[in-house]
Amino acid sequence: MVIERQNICDENYAAIDIGSNAVRLLIKHLDEDEPEVKFSKVLLLRVPMRLGFDVFAMGELSPKKQKNMIRLMKSFRHLMKIYDVADYRACATSAMRDAKNGMELIKRIRKETGINIEIIDGQEEAKMVYNNHIEYMEDRKGNYMYVDVGGGSTEINLLSQGQLVCSRSYNIGTVRILNAAVKDSEWERLKKDMAEIAQSYPGTNIIGSGGNINKLYRLAEKKDKKNERMSVATLHSLHDSLKCLTVAERMERFSLKPDRADVIVPAGEIFLTIADIIHAAYIYVPVIGLADGIIDALYANKKKL
Repeated sequence: MVIERQNICDENYAAIDIGSNAVRLLIKHLDEDEPEVKFSKVLLLRVPMRLGFDVFAMGELSPKKQKNMIRLMKSFRHLMKIYDVADYRACATSAMRDAKNGMELIKRIRKETGINIEIIDGQEEAKMVYNNHIEYMEDRKGNYMYVDVGGGSTEINLLSQGQLVCSRSYNIGTVRILNAAVKDSEWERLKKDMAEIAQSYPGTNIIGSGGNINKLYRLAEKKDKKNERMSVATLHSLHDSLKCLTVAERMERFSLKPDRADVIVPAGEIFLTIADIIHAAYIYVPVIGLADGIIDALYANKKKL
């Protein structure tokens, strides 16, 4: 895809995040004339493609999902042209990593739309989320764990006194859980790692990332809006209320969309499993994620040129 570049101080950047539950297009405007570099959101489009429901059940993407992905990428290409995007990056995560025909579809998309999609591994995904959150750590001391829960995988980044200690990725995600596609050994690996972290880094709290924790935070009645956090006890209470309802009842009582109402419970399960093992008291919820991290990396690479 050829994109005409604008003035370096007045540009739009785009990120395409192809997740296991939804596909997102985020466009941000960069203004370097401000006292400090400033990004403002221009467009955020979320389409519930639910690729993981094919991949984790059948091992590959169905012809219908492939056709719809090509249609969607064509739409994203036109939107990026309309918004005069100077640069973009398209990243696919867990579902596309696991799909037997994932690379074949990526080649078709490149040929038919001009959009180049990269399949990134869990470690790179985790580090991009970390790099995007680093600004939130400047005035915080102590131990924090970034937990990004997606449809196919969960990424964690542990920071102590502002320094990155480790990044881990687990094939445990909301869509995988709904498809009974999470191996017991993967749960055991997660729990073992969390127990070791709890022993070595006491007093660790969580910074949550992903659409589900954002929604859970908005639904929580008791929360600390000033510090953008809620207690783990509050999340436990909300999770208990949600999991005893059917998907239809969650949609009605909590005004949830169908593609959120089913995955929100397994998301809560993942967050709470981690929080309980590391004895976290709070979950911070700054509303940013992988797509923001992609755009930050694009800008950082541009500055190196």
